[in-house]
Amino acid sequence: MTHSKTKTSFYRRLYVAYLIENGIATVPAITAHTGMPRRTAQDTVAALAEIDIHCEFVGANKSGHYRISDWGPVNQRWLHNHIEMIKAVLAY
Repeated sequence: MTHSKTKTSFYRRLYVAYLIENGIATVPAITAHTGMPRRTAQDTVAALAEIDIHCEFVGANKSGHYRISDWGPVNQRWLHNHIEMIKAVLAY
C-alpha cells in the first residue's frame, strides 16, 4: 500500500519526536537508528515546530542533544500506542 507524501512526512515528524523523547536525541543517533539521510533527519527535527512540537537543542554543539519541551496538539499516548504502525508506514 502506498501512502501520501503528506502522511509520510507527518509520520516521520512524529517518529523523530518519539525517538528524541526516548533518548535517540542527536542527528547522528537518529540517522544511525533509522537509516534516514543526515539532511532528512536535520530537516525533520527543524520541521517539528510546524506541527507545534517544541524541540530545543540543549548543551554544546558537539556534545548536546535535542529535547521535546512541549508536544503541542500531539497525544503522546496515541503515538506510543501506534508507533509500530508508524514505523511500518515509514518502513523503519
